[in-house]
Amino acid sequence: MATNLSGDVGIQLLINSIATAFVLFVIITMFAPISGAQFNPVVTITEFLNKRIEGKLATGYVLTQFIGAIMGVIAANLMFDQPAISAATKFRTGSNLFLSEIIATAGLILIINLMILQKKQNFIPGLVALWIGAGYFFTSSTSFANPAVTIARSLTDTFTGINFESVPPFIIAQLIGAVIGLLIAKILQPESRNHD
Repeated sequence: MATNLSGDVGIQLLINSIATAFVLFVIITMFAPISGAQFNPVVTITEFLNKRIEGKLATGYVLTQFIGAIMGVIAANLMFDQPAISAATKFRTGSNLFLSEIIATAGLILIINLMILQKKQNFIPGLVALWIGAGYFFTSSTSFANPAVTIARSLTDTFTGINFESVPPFIIAQLIGAVIGLLIAKILQPESRNHD
């Protein structure tokens, strides 16, 4: 839709950023009481590492996240009269993008974990939506921060696409970012600060 409304790349990015932030806020708020609103494999992996979710359930969530993301991109392609699946041709490479994905994902995991540790889970939908929406502009990668979304976006040859060759480095960066975000949250958690 963004490319239909404007030829200006900045405006297209702003439209995508706002739409993403709004939808994230809605779906996280809606599904948090049901599944913890886990739409992101790195979130689920960190929940498993924190022993807040069992391995079998985490595996099911991750598989569902990839399937859901792929189904979502197929639906989006069809809504805008595109082929259901079309391999993305947009290469996204470079150390700046790798670093951006590390920072975007680390921030996401840090936000979620600190809010849980501070017992402020009701802030998570808004903070995650704001972080990802803003990440479109403060990162050079436009803040994918989600391996399932990264794979899905390789199946659309649109403004938001990513060529499949660019996918593995993005996912590696996201996993590194998740570990960093989790470690920072552990350092900042109230229990560790009380022992200093």
